[in-house]
Amino acid sequence: MATLQDLLDRLWEDYQAITPQAQRIHRLLTQRGETLVNDHIALRTYDDPRINLDVLAKPFVRWGYRAAGEYAFPEKKLRAQHFECADPCQPKVFISELKLGECSGALQQRVVALIDQVDRATLQREDLPAIGRPWRIAYADYQALAQESEYAGWVAAFGFRANHFTVFVNALETFDSLEALNAFLTRHGFKLNTVGGVIKGSPEVYLEQSSTCADEIDVEFSDGVYKVPSCYYEFARRYPLPDGRLFQGFVAQSADKIFHSTDRRA
Repeated sequence: MATLQDLLDRLWEDYQAITPQAQRIHRLLTQRGETLVNDHIALRTYDDPRINLDVLAKPFVRWGYRAAGEYAFPEKKLRAQHFECADPCQPKVFISELKLGECSGALQQRVVALIDQVDRATLQREDLPAIGRPWRIAYADYQALAQESEYAGWVAAFGFRANHFTVFVNALETFDSLEALNAFLTRHGFKLNTVGGVIKGSPEVYLEQSSTCADEIDVEFSDGVYKVPSCYYEFARRYPLPDGRLFQGFVAQSADKIFHSTDRRA
């Protein structure tokens, strides 16, 4: 991967390919005359030392990103960090990892078996965050992982790629609030994540977020093709801190609810 922009472009192209709603939302907003600014990209992984958060962060750190915030999600057994680039025009990167040691022995065995399939050279690639799924997995194993942890199931099914991109609502010119944007999306048939309310956060915590529910797409498993929730689009409105600077971090309580955007639904 030659440059940071190459990696970001590849993440976006892959994301669009497995997230049909992203293409439609992007088109609807640009048709209104909007120029979309990406607030942040999110990546998911397991805390196995071969592919953990620090490993996925390496390419971004090499291109000028630095760790800027750390977050804990005890119920979901996750930890996360967000990274900011020295170039403020670049999106933030939010990377989370599942703490395998807090999961069942069966889940740990299944995850280790997946990672063991991947050769060392692949795990050391500088474009690792964008290579997709590097292992084979049976649908029954995906189901077993997702039953214990929706997050574990998602990573097993999709591997390394952007879990979501995020529209920076502050940069929109034809919407005066996140509520107005959500109403627009609902009118156009998009289903929004309502866990914890449609809007997570508030001006009091300097961040409001909403998100769609993930598209269901056909995914090839070792024993057939099955529909699985893929990725979603997020929308973030940021508010100024008391010193006047725009808040750049994340709110764990809100992010906890956003994770549900990729849950399987009956």
